[in-house]
Amino acid sequence: MDNTKLLWVIFWSTFVLVSAIDYFVVTHRKTTIGVKSALRWTSLWIAVALAFSGAIYVLHPNGKILFLEYLSGYITEYSLSVDNLFVFILIFSMMGVKDVAQPKLIKLGIYLSIALRIVFILFGIALIHRFSWLLYVFGAILIWTAWKMIATESDESVHPDKNLLYRAAAKLFPVHPDPQENKRLFARYEGRLFITPFFLVFVVIGSTDVLFAVDSIPAIMGISQDPFVVLTSNVFAVLGLNSLFFAIRGVMDMFKFLKHGVSVILLFIGVKMILPGLGKALTLAGAATVGAKLEGTELWFKAHTSASLLVIALVLATSIIMSVWYERDVHPGSPTQH
Repeated sequence: MDNTKLLWVIFWSTFVLVSAIDYFVVTHRKTTIGVKSALRWTSLWIAVALAFSGAIYVLHPNGKILFLEYLSGYITEYSLSVDNLFVFILIFSMMGVKDVAQPKLIKLGIYLSIALRIVFILFGIALIHRFSWLLYVFGAILIWTAWKMIATESDESVHPDKNLLYRAAAKLFPVHPDPQENKRLFARYEGRLFITPFFLVFVVIGSTDVLFAVDSIPAIMGISQDPFVVLTSNVFAVLGLNSLFFAIRGVMDMFKFLKHGVSVILLFIGVKMILPGLGKALTLAGAATVGAKLEGTELWFKAHTSASLLVIALVLATSIIMSVWYERDVHPGSPTQH
């Protein structure tokens, strides 16, 4: 077995093991997951993802480059996942989902997210290999997404009752009359099979996952088009989000500027993706000198892979530090959501 195949074996084995442990913890825990416990589990899953980057560096034939691409992709996708969890918290709050039902919903959402990302990745890579100009489209999508994240308040962008799939499911199928039925997708009542309020929440979570995948795949494509890097960094970023959800829910007020940091990262990646296309257009228009410089940005970033990682890490660290400073010094004693 060559080293590349060995890395795939390590990846899938780790995926199965982490999923099994996380599922066992979710289904067998009798009490609400506290912030400290959630942070410990989150730290463990991050350590596993970082350990895998070390395996890439040591075992992969092109390890030095892919190691940096993997870390850049992982940090970017993990940052997006954190921002997505804020949306899940709002959905649960607006739909009155009790704490006991939230772990299972998050876990189902994670499995659905992984499946969607794998499908989108396979199609995305195949399309880019055939139509390279799609990278410019993906770059434009990221720039638009960055603007949307800044211009739209989170609580204004989440309206479960206006979700088309939610409304369609509620109209097409009978809904269980007991709002406390929050552990199963389907349940019988007086001999009839009903969908449950739990099912309707999952519909909202699932349709939101589709939007998240549409946003996240162009982001990772702007960092690497290597299928191994794209898939592994994406899946590792999503694994363990169940514990991260409860950590975020307990301290979400401390991350006021995280969304701004994520939007800057998306903007950076998007601009980096479209600059070569803009350079080609300028060259055709007669501005050959400027065009050549813009076209050269892609080659420069490929030759200096660590530059993208450094920018992403600095932006993310700055947004977190600013958030903590804001809560401690500007708004001392501000309430924390539990």
